[in-house]
Amino acid sequence: MSLLQLILLISAGVIFYLFFRQLFSGNYPKRGIDYEAKRADAQIGEINRPDKTFSRAPESKSRLQELLEIADASLEQGDNLEAKKALQSALILDERNVEALRRLGVVYMNMNDYSDARKIYEMLLQIDPRDDLAHSSLANALHKLGEDEEALAHHKEAIAIDPDYAPHHYNYANTLYDLGRKEEALEEYRKAYALDPELHEAKKMIEEMGA
Repeated sequence: MSLLQLILLISAGVIFYLFFRQLFSGNYPKRGIDYEAKRADAQIGEINRPDKTFSRAPESKSRLQELLEIADASLEQGDNLEAKKALQSALILDERNVEALRRLGVVYMNMNDYSDARKIYEMLLQIDPRDDLAHSSLANALHKLGEDEEALAHHKEAIAIDPDYAPHHYNYANTLYDLGRKEEALEEYRKAYALDPELHEAKKMIEEMGA
């Protein structure tokens, strides 16, 4: 073996040694770690590339909200039956949903179903005993059912919770008027009208009563 061949053999050995050393050392270049967005609008490009973002998905209405809107539209059209179906479906999804219960109470009152209206308003008061609207509406239902003493008690409770809400005084006045307690009724009509001059029904009753 000539000297030149020996030198080439040694050089080849050194090159193979260095190659396999690098290969098994784990120091060779690797692929980058995948970017994972942590929120819907996170950037997946450079900060100067706002076009490279995940688009935020449009917020969709819940089925419950859709049913409430159907009920509202039906009530505006005077279709109490359709509103009732939508609200009963809503309450299957959430049996203690206050907005659905409140609307269903209105539907029952419109349909002269005062017993079921009473149940609805009593449910609302179980959820929140200080729901003044539920007290006032329950009072109206009880009055229609002839349970006037209990009706008056709920009228008073509604006013005690929110004395500045004119319709509470107006509803109380209507019950008092039906019971023949005209002077007390007139006082409540006056309070209602003083609180809300736009409550023309109260003004009309005051005028009719000659005051």
